[in-house]
Amino acid sequence: MIAKVDKGTCIGCGACPSVCPEVFQMEDDGLATAYVNPVPEAVEGTAQEAADGCPVEAIHIEK
Repeated sequence: MIAKVDKGTCIGCGACPSVCPEVFQMEDDGLATAYVNPVPEAVEGTAQEAADGCPVEAIHIEK
């Protein structure tokens, strides 16, 4: 599974790294990024939870 953050949509709320810090982090520009790809199998569920919880639907998961 691959996680992608749409920087044009991201509002930098910080929800995704708080849910799944193993995959998401905040960058210097204040926006999130998926810094680990492919998503480790052990955290696929929490990565999907982060995507589902994004308030602006900026995270896309490709299986």
